[in-house]
Amino acid sequence: MAGPPPMYQPTFSAAQLAACQAVTRRQSAPQAQVYRAKLALLLHEDPARDNVALGTHLGKHENWVRYWRKIWATEGFRLADRGGQGRKPAFSPAGGGHGQGAGLRSADPA
Repeated sequence: MAGPPPMYQPTFSAAQLAACQAVTRRQSAPQAQVYRAKLALLLHEDPARDNVALGTHLGKHENWVRYWRKIWATEGFRLADRGGQGRKPAFSPAGGGHGQGAGLRSADPA
């Protein structure tokens, strides 16, 4: 390893490592979560491993490794993205006002 050790070296509990192993074994897991779980398992094995080597091993950029190391060390462990990202809907899909559902009419008792 050339240079100083990585600034952020997160630690993981046994439950977090078990969750990572479970995600990597699932066939229908989102790929983003699988890569994060693999990164966490590799960091558990060797916390001082540099970002470039980890990124090369996983097929990701070193900045991606650096980002997740920082998140886990400062904000806590998570595999999923934060909620609330993306564009919000322009209208409420649960509406029911005029013009919506015009083809579905209830039967008149008369």
